[in-house]
Amino acid sequence: MFNFIFIFNTLTLIQFSSAAYGSTVHYLEHGETFHFEPYSKGLELQTFCYKGRKKSIIYIWQSVLFQLNHPNEDYTLYEGSTPENVELEYSKNSHFWSTNIFMVKQKSFKINPFNTTCIGVSSGDSYTVQISVINMDFWKLLMLGIGTFIFLSADTLSKNTFFHYVTGITFGVCASVLVLIYFISKIFPRKPFMYGVLGMGWSLVIYISRLLWENIQVVVKYYKFYVTWYILFTGLVSFILCYRWGPVENQRTINLIKWSLQCVGLCLIFNSSSYQEAAMAQIVILLISYHLPQKWKLAPKTYWKKKFPPKIKLLTNEEYYQQGVVETAKALNSLRQYCSSPECNQWETVLKLSNVKRFASFMEGNSHLSDEEVLEYDSFIQNLTDDEEHNELTDEED
Repeated sequence: MFNFIFIFNTLTLIQFSSAAYGSTVHYLEHGETFHFEPYSKGLELQTFCYKGRKKSIIYIWQSVLFQLNHPNEDYTLYEGSTPENVELEYSKNSHFWSTNIFMVKQKSFKINPFNTTCIGVSSGDSYTVQISVINMDFWKLLMLGIGTFIFLSADTLSKNTFFHYVTGITFGVCASVLVLIYFISKIFPRKPFMYGVLGMGWSLVIYISRLLWENIQVVVKYYKFYVTWYILFTGLVSFILCYRWGPVENQRTINLIKWSLQCVGLCLIFNSSSYQEAAMAQIVILLISYHLPQKWKLAPKTYWKKKFPPKIKLLTNEEYYQQGVVETAKALNSLRQYCSSPECNQWETVLKLSNVKRFASFMEGNSHLSDEEVLEYDSFIQNLTDDEEHNELTDEED
């Protein structure tokens, strides 16, 4: 037993010493590129650090991109706040008994621009490392916009039938792997083993999702046929299940969906910036403006209208005449539709009329005016026009 403990400690010291030995720290700034050439055939640890800048509101949507140009996948990344933390992580994972099947290798990812971040690269091949600063990250702005939209539209979305179907189909497509693992677990009689399989199933789903997200372009390019049929089949099954149970009608369930959507929106807003204080300020402003009374929200608009009232455009005689013709035709058409609908009591209406034949002619589509009324109206318009022309000539003579 003593010999085993001695060998174990010796191996640990050797591994830690090999981890610390040959490790070099490089501090990179924006636009700097480091080319690494191995000195031997074994693995070498190189640590690359970026010194975070001072927090400022003008850098609220800034990002720092770490790019690794490596010829293959034979490398391992370690992240820490200091070079010592990177070396500690390297020593922990470099033992021959230490494995991590859920490690996803990324060659390009973003780091916090306001904190000192160190990335360790363990590889025996030549590679290139570059740091790039993105002053205005489009994806962070998009995340902020989507989060704000989800938060403000949560009440409408939670009651929308189309949203329920889309969400159910999407969840069904993503969770179909868990359903498959659940049915497989039915084969095993022991419940503890089944729970372990289900628990491992969630981990496998998360791991597979990360792999698919990292290699989405490759999967779509080379396995387009299988991906298309998988999405169509699982989407159809999910739609059938959603149609069978129908959209949510219980008000308490709708409230839970609404609050969940609002939480998702706030999480997106919080993660839209590495400047956490500014992100929290955005959330506080959004919450205050959302819960303000309606009259307070309309107060600035009302004040602006009182201070700067809009200019009223008067109609000319020709515009007034045309508008009268159009609106009269619409009103008469609406009257015909109402009198023909079941809501109108035709017999009671007929008893109140003095000229039933004229009403029947109007319902058949004829004019609501008689010939005598048309002639009288034209004479009135002509006299009115003559009087206006006479007044204009009198004013010109004066």
